[in-house]
Amino acid sequence: MTGHDAVIFDLDGTLWDSSAACAVGWQNVLDRHAIPFRAITAADVRAVAGRPHEACIRETFLGLAEEHLRVLSVETPEEDNRMVAALGGELYPYVEEGLERLGRRLGLYIVSNCQAGYVETFLRWIRCAALFRDFECWGNTGQSKTENLRSLIERNALTRPIFVGDTEGDRVAAEACGVPFIHAAYGFGRCEYPTHPTHRRAATFRELVDLVEQAQSH
Repeated sequence: MTGHDAVIFDLDGTLWDSSAACAVGWQNVLDRHAIPFRAITAADVRAVAGRPHEACIRETFLGLAEEHLRVLSVETPEEDNRMVAALGGELYPYVEEGLERLGRRLGLYIVSNCQAGYVETFLRWIRCAALFRDFECWGNTGQSKTENLRSLIERNALTRPIFVGDTEGDRVAAEACGVPFIHAAYGFGRCEYPTHPTHRRAATFRELVDLVEQAQSH
């Protein structure tokens, strides 16, 4: 991992946790349509984070009638964005300071499996939003994390990016695109990377920033 020109971040579980706000949004849709289901919690949202939004809904609300699943799939993205805009999320410790450190020498980007409008909502909540040069998400393209990562790399002519994420899907996307990967082990997901030479693990965001800067100096 040497001579990088960019760091591409996953969002949920990597830069922040908006599960509490999203849980309120999902509950709002249940209540609005009187859909019978137990109360939704932040833990429910965290359990499916990293998947495309519709997959998250179908897994969380397993057993509901198809008509209810369709309503939830259609309305929760907008309700998510509304509640996250109102309530925000919890940035992981040192995220803004770390982004400012990295942004002095590297381009910063986001690739997420979130719905359309969600990345923009995140960027309105952080003071260093201007550091991010581009982003892509499932809600905009309907494409997989791998395809969106590849597309962002190509359109920005990145030659030596690193991808940072917290899930196995993030690791697989990085490997499929041939880019080094750092596992945000403080986030939601787990990864399997026992022997891959370009994969690293960071227990905190500060450690993640240190890893990137160390790679730049070698």
